[in-house]
Amino acid sequence: MSSTLISNPVTNSDRSKRKKKKKASQSKESKQNQTQWKSETQQQIYSSKLIQALNHVNGASPSAPRRGRAVREAADRVLAVAAKGRTRWSRAILTHRLKLKFRKHKKVNRVSAPSAAAAATGSGRSKKAGFSVLRLKAKSLPAVQRKVRVLGRLVPGCRKQPFPVILEEATDYIAALEMQVRAMTALAELLSVGGGSSSSSSAATAPPTT
Repeated sequence: MSSTLISNPVTNSDRSKRKKKKKASQSKESKQNQTQWKSETQQQIYSSKLIQALNHVNGASPSAPRRGRAVREAADRVLAVAAKGRTRWSRAILTHRLKLKFRKHKKVNRVSAPSAAAAATGSGRSKKAGFSVLRLKAKSLPAVQRKVRVLGRLVPGCRKQPFPVILEEATDYIAALEMQVRAMTALAELLSVGGGSSSSSSAATAPPTT
C-alpha cells in the first residue's frame, strides 16, 4: 500500500512534465508557423502554386459564378497545402474537399422513394425544432462563450475545440490569410500591368486609319 502511494506521485509528475513539454513544443511550432507566413520565400512559393491552380481552373472553363467559387477554393486549398497539414484548419480544408466528393458520389448512387421523402420531411421538421432549441441555448450563453463559438465556426476544423486550441489556430489562420492577401494582391498588380502594357503595345503597332 505504501509503495503504491509513493509511486503514484512520481507517475503524476512524469505525466505533468510530458504535458508541459508537449505544450511547449506546440507553442514553439505555432510561433514558427506564424513567422513562416511572414517570409517572402513562403509568399513566392505560394504564389507559384497558386498560379498553377488558377491555370487549372481556367482550363476547366466553368461558368462565371462557379469560376469565382473555384478560384476561392483553389486559393484556400493551396494555402492548406502550404501549411503541410501541421494545423487543424489546413487539415480541415483538405478533408472537406474529400467529403464533398464522397457526398456527390453518394447522392448519385442513392435511390429516391416516397417513403424516404416522407421520412425526410419528418426529419426536417425535427431538425428545425432542434435548431431553434440550439439557438435559444446559444442566446442564453455568456457573451464571451458566444464569441468563442463564433470564432470556432470561422476557423476551419475548430467548431468543437476548446478555447486555447481555437485561439492558437485562429492566430495561425489569420497570419496565413494575410500572406494569401499579399500574394493575390501582388499577382493582381502584375496582371494589370501586363494587360496595360500589352494593350499599349498593340495600339502602338496598329496601322493608322485613313
